[in-house]
Amino acid sequence: MFTGIIEASGKVVAVNHNKTNRSFCIESSISHEVKIDQSISHDGVCLTVTRVDGNTHWVTAINETLKKSTLGLWEKESVVNLERCMIANGRFDGHVVQGHVDQTGKCLSVKDEQGSWLFEFEYDPAFGNVTVEKGSICINGVSLTCFNSNENRFTVAIIPYTFEHTNFKNLKAGDWVNLEFDIIGKYVKRLLNQ
Repeated sequence: MFTGIIEASGKVVAVNHNKTNRSFCIESSISHEVKIDQSISHDGVCLTVTRVDGNTHWVTAINETLKKSTLGLWEKESVVNLERCMIANGRFDGHVVQGHVDQTGKCLSVKDEQGSWLFEFEYDPAFGNVTVEKGSICINGVSLTCFNSNENRFTVAIIPYTFEHTNFKNLKAGDWVNLEFDIIGKYVKRLLNQ
């Protein structure tokens, strides 16, 4: 389980293809601290560390993960948000994030508000996911609050710290992101639809 509070940015330094799987070598400031078999959120996708080499670690994404997330678009030099799993005695600063991407979404616009940035995103409502006004959303592993919530789009505001310390600073209109919708909202919607 994660909280959506990003610890570090990582850079993809190698991509290996093995049948339908892809392995990624990630260079980051926390790679030397991770262990084999540890779960780490990579742009919101929970992946298992398979190898550690100094300031790099390796993870593998299977075909199902590649199809349902943006990992299939990763290449050398891609910058990814990293968060290690929550420790039991830690503070819960974000919201409950499982690291299970529900679907991808598209960045429609980025607006500089001279002190913050507004990002508008669109997603396919056919998957049954919903956002709630002032509810939680996880975008590329970052815990955020939705507003202007509609059937297939929403907006988030990004403060300077988050902008500088995540890959939001690289996002532009037309880019795809990983979305994990609020787990409570997902369960409530499922119960109401029964």
